[in-house]
Amino acid sequence: MEEHLTVGRVAELAGVSVRTLHHYDEIGLVRPSARTAAGYRAYLAGDVRRLREVLGYRRLGFGLREIAALVDDPTTDAVAHLHRLRGLLLERRDRAAAMVTAIDRELEARAMGIETTPEEQLTMFGAQLYEVIGSAYPATRRTEPRIAERIWAALGDARTVLDVGAGTGSYEPPGRDVTAVEPSAVMRAQRPAGAAPCVAASAESLPFEDLSFDAAMAVSTVHHWPDPVAGLRELRRVARRVVVFTYDASSTGWRERFWLTRDYLPEFAGLLAGWPALADLTQAVGGHAEPVLVPWDCSDGFFEAYWRRPEAYLDERVRRAVSVWTRVGPDAERRAVTSLRADLASGRWAERNRDLVDLDAAELGLRLLVA
Repeated sequence: MEEHLTVGRVAELAGVSVRTLHHYDEIGLVRPSARTAAGYRAYLAGDVRRLREVLGYRRLGFGLREIAALVDDPTTDAVAHLHRLRGLLLERRDRAAAMVTAIDRELEARAMGIETTPEEQLTMFGAQLYEVIGSAYPATRRTEPRIAERIWAALGDARTVLDVGAGTGSYEPPGRDVTAVEPSAVMRAQRPAGAAPCVAASAESLPFEDLSFDAAMAVSTVHHWPDPVAGLRELRRVARRVVVFTYDASSTGWRERFWLTRDYLPEFAGLLAGWPALADLTQAVGGHAEPVLVPWDCSDGFFEAYWRRPEAYLDERVRRAVSVWTRVGPDAERRAVTSLRADLASGRWAERNRDLVDLDAAELGLRLLVA
């Protein structure tokens, strides 16, 4: 009998949710063709090969319809797909490297007091830069499946979903009718092909009638809103259910819970000056708050994601994908990185944070507001 893998095992190995695999099954993209002894569906080797191709194209930003056409192409076998995926990844790497070089030249010119002309700026940093940012962003800011499961479960049976402050759409739920809202033209330009339709608007003034959607969601975006409470009230106005992934800076001792802000980046506290208390945020949506632990191997590279992998914060690419580093300024960033590098080399960081080694997940103030 040919060896098979259960849905749960495939999800674990592939780093996707069981819900995602069920969705692929429902739409006919990847259907497990075997049965376990208990009668549950399972994946044979051919199913796994197809899933590998689907996930490869998906992580390159292809939409599901495009992917279906690619993997169903009778003229392309598994080896050809691997060659194509490899070529696309190399092309992306080369474009990113070229843009890093352009950015370095611009920084060197500015350090010497040389102001580049508008033409040079457009040549170096125009649409080409947006393309590269859009390509490079998923390298560190991927969907974290365990957090996605919490968010999607909180959406309940909602069929129409409004994603406010959607960015590139990392956490938009599959299998639902999603409408995205994103005020930034730069971020809208980075949304991959096949993503949900996106409206240019702000959270504080949503262009929709009352209760237009079954649910409204906002993920890692409320801290960018000029008026968080007003924005959350708008979500409550346009949807019957609200799900928000955000941060709590009001609980006792919040400044001490993350070693990075406690020991290396105290300027983080200044970014949250005037930030509404968690009680005000939950009241704005009329719901409750649930803690969201950060897994040690979190695949979405937000600010707290590398709490057990401190070396990651030395990586410029990791820091550039997180707004905190830009907002604290280059001097604070440089000092924090230099100090952390020295403490990692000396073993001081390991000594001070020895209790983290055995933790699988950490409570770092992330909250899910559900109403």
